[in-house]
Amino acid sequence: MVIGPGHLRVPAGSTGYGDDLVQRAMFALDSERPQEAERIAGEVLSAEPHHVRALYVLGCALTMQGRAREAIAPLEAAARGRHNAEMDTMLAIALRQIGRNEDALRRLKLATKRQPPYAAAFHELGCQLVIMEREDEAIEAFRDGVAVAPMMPALSIQLGNAFLRRRNCADAKAAFARALEISPSASDALLGMARAHLEVGESQAAAGYFRRYLASNPSDQSAWLLFGHCLLELGQLDVGYDCFRKAASGSAKHYGNALTSLAAAGRGRFWLKPSDAARFMRRTQN
Repeated sequence: MVIGPGHLRVPAGSTGYGDDLVQRAMFALDSERPQEAERIAGEVLSAEPHHVRALYVLGCALTMQGRAREAIAPLEAAARGRHNAEMDTMLAIALRQIGRNEDALRRLKLATKRQPPYAAAFHELGCQLVIMEREDEAIEAFRDGVAVAPMMPALSIQLGNAFLRRRNCADAKAAFARALEISPSASDALLGMARAHLEVGESQAAAGYFRRYLASNPSDQSAWLLFGHCLLELGQLDVGYDCFRKAASGSAKHYGNALTSLAAAGRGRFWLKPSDAARFMRRTQN
């Protein structure tokens, strides 16, 4: 997750020089044109090397281009001596991208203590803790984030995923339901809800969420496989087999994954001859 600078507060003591240019650079970032933002920020910094917002925008632009190592210096310069959660969070993202996980974690913990609370800092803190396999702490961070920003669906979705990894399906479903109340078409929430229901054997409910998810994400092979297993459990064999056929399309790897998954299903199929399997998987879908 890359945080855009659209709501960055102007630090105290800013001279105002180049602010119009920096505003243009911010707009370029928001429009996903980081090269343009980098160029404009560079123009400002050539005239005023310590311009805080230009340093921050430059760091954001470099990070968005996958150049996090170059972004560290301007982001550190922008954040130095300031109590700005947005700057801390962006710096932490760059640190994470170059593998400095402990440094990123320290910066994010600092960011979540800033006032006023910055919701994206809690999101990034939770994600960082997941990367470091500290799942219980991640759940706490996402919960704190939901308390700060209850209308930010990404926090509830990440909380649900964290519960799902802990096989706590009841709390996972509650978190995904909260996200769907805010954003009924949120794909990650629909998929998470489907997986949570499937995990506890609630195949009928899971099937409904899989259908909604796949309607807007038809290329997700893993979801087609899970949906196929779900339908086989419900005894809907023909449409279930069609899900495996959909999952098999596109590449030899997809075909192999689908065939292996179907053979392992409780009501799956197995063939001694590869040619028989190929004929079955190529059968016209209903």
